[in-house]
Amino acid sequence: MSKQALIVIDIQNEYFENGALPLVNPETASLNTRRVLDHFRANNLPIAHIQHVSANPEVMPIFVDGTPGVEIHENVKPLVGEKVFQKYYPNSFRETGLLDYLKENDVTEVVITGMMTHMCVDATTRAAFDFGYKCTVLGDTCASRDLEINGKTVKAGDVHHAFLAALEFFYAEIKNTEEFLSA
Repeated sequence: MSKQALIVIDIQNEYFENGALPLVNPETASLNTRRVLDHFRANNLPIAHIQHVSANPEVMPIFVDGTPGVEIHENVKPLVGEKVFQKYYPNSFRETGLLDYLKENDVTEVVITGMMTHMCVDATTRAAFDFGYKCTVLGDTCASRDLEINGKTVKAGDVHHAFLAALEFFYAEIKNTEEFLSA
């Protein structure tokens, strides 16, 4: 029998307006994540909140422990008793207790939401798949930002959709919040 868990990745103040690394449409992504979070809470299913923390604030002066930017955004704040895993790398499994938590809860499928689509969502989804989990990424619960390469700007929407398309090719089923909740 399959059992789902929700992984909420890095929906932190740093990615919102007035944060050090604002994304495109983080508010919409967080509100969609909240709907999915409410569904998992109502069905008493495992939830893992992931919180990125700077391993070296002198090198990476964002997500610094003890600052408002590192805090999980109020739209998706964990409830008392919900698991929060702090991480220092894009892959939410690396040097965290996430894998053990999923195993302890007999999870076979993960539903992934969060930030940033092109970094931590991508790295975590690929790792989850490699650990044997069936993965669903809810695209409208994720957010990205403009990136630059070779003097060219790649718009956030293009970055977001390119990474979701790449994940859907092999690693995950891509859905939106409405499709997931109505299934």
